[in-house]
Amino acid sequence: MTVTPLPPVATASDDLSVWPASTAEHPHGRLSVGGVPLDEVAGSHGTPVYVLDEAEVRERCRTYRDAFPEADVHYAAKAFLCRALAHWVEEEGLGLDVCSAGELELAVTTGFPAERILLHGNAKSPEDLRTALRLGVGRIVIDSPVEIARIAAAVGPGERQGVLLRVTPGIGAGSHAKIRTGSDDQKFGLSLRDGHAQHAIARILDQPRLRLTGLHCHLGSQITDIRPYLVAVRRLVGLMARTRDAHGVVLTELDLGGGHGIAYRPGDPALDLTALARRVRAELVESCAGAGLPVPRLIVEPGRAVTGPAGVAVYRVLTVKATPERFFVAVDGGMSDNPRPALYGVRYAPRLIGRRSEAAPRRATVVGRHCEAGDVLAEDVRLPSDVRPGDLLAVPVAGAYHLSMASSYNMVGRPPVVAVSDGASRLLVRRETLADLRARDVGL
Repeated sequence: MTVTPLPPVATASDDLSVWPASTAEHPHGRLSVGGVPLDEVAGSHGTPVYVLDEAEVRERCRTYRDAFPEADVHYAAKAFLCRALAHWVEEEGLGLDVCSAGELELAVTTGFPAERILLHGNAKSPEDLRTALRLGVGRIVIDSPVEIARIAAAVGPGERQGVLLRVTPGIGAGSHAKIRTGSDDQKFGLSLRDGHAQHAIARILDQPRLRLTGLHCHLGSQITDIRPYLVAVRRLVGLMARTRDAHGVVLTELDLGGGHGIAYRPGDPALDLTALARRVRAELVESCAGAGLPVPRLIVEPGRAVTGPAGVAVYRVLTVKATPERFFVAVDGGMSDNPRPALYGVRYAPRLIGRRSEAAPRRATVVGRHCEAGDVLAEDVRLPSDVRPGDLLAVPVAGAYHLSMASSYNMVGRPPVVAVSDGASRLLVRRETLADLRARDVGL
């Protein structure tokens, strides 16, 4: 769908700092992304609706490619994946990491080269492994001792499957306890501290159908400090040196995972990508020189940092209600399309769009439509005091871990995804309908 461009008006730069770069404010409170007014997207596709700026996604892919010219950049599909996005990522020269047969099948049937895909997962199902081997993924990341023999037994005669070993380096990083994955007290990887990682390396090297290419770690999510990555480099290079000394094998790949933090509200901290790339490279070179090792090929796995800031969620206000303590603004979505505030306490900055209000701002709590007291999308935010049913609210930084984590709680269908670019919009993922939900129920 092509739309008529709107004339822009001046706006405070910090007000839109976490929105896609193409965002523009127009007369009468209208806001456009990718040259497409958000209220027109809502009118054409209904609400809730996710809007994804194609140019922003592509530019962020290029930024990573430029920052890490000597590394392999793999987009973390768990943040959000659809056929169009897989196509954009592939065209921009990134690889892909997936966590299931479903993500893998979607990517490969879209035309994504399987050899540029990594398969992750702390508990891969037999179907996950069969699909990965059948389609020929480039690497499988081994996450537990059980997987060593299981993968080796499934590899065909005369073939060798490239694998990485996920190591837990004993580093706690990330904005919330539930998304810290590099410490020894969680389910991922094999501990460096207690010797399990070294033992697993020996077992993998004894399997003639497995080819251990390197080590993998993932420290957590929403990390804004560079230092944990530098510590991880030193510890994993140390393990690479011990592997060489014990087995005469020089590993050629080092995957530092992702978890690169982004700003969800103006003023929030974000990871400095340029500084990260420069300091990680310097640390890797220095650590390898000290250990007498050649510098391995670096792999990084950004997810939310690629798609998060490129997405906007648009809702319609259903009710408003004042209590002695709060002013509630209830919208037609909620925790079924964005469970992150309930899971991690994430805070967003919603904005009234589609009309200009001269009313004084008021502290509000934006809540969803679901039967849960914890169904809160944004707490303690400033909205016009005359916000009313029928208004549109837009939430920026909605391109990652929204639809990918969505559910059909209360039998509310998941929202559609609409791409915008150069003044045109197109549907990428259709809305889940009541007919879809009924079709899964096969009867009494």
